[in-house]
Amino acid sequence: MTEVLSPMAGRVQEINVKVGQMITEDDELFIVEALKMENVVYGDPGVVKEVLVTVGQEVEEDQVLAIIE
Repeated sequence: MTEVLSPMAGRVQEINVKVGQMITEDDELFIVEALKMENVVYGDPGVVKEVLVTVGQEVEEDQVLAIIE
């Protein structure tokens, strides 16, 4: 299992994956906004086991956003 971590503190602007979805390393999983900049979050290839955040949620740096199996 792999944890997808937020690269910085900010607010979740988009969630582009669902539980059970197969992803590749090129898929944009989340967009986290910090200081008016949008940061795309990628993950390792696999299947999304769990999404732990919601759109609009404030997150901390290195907070787990999702679990990939």
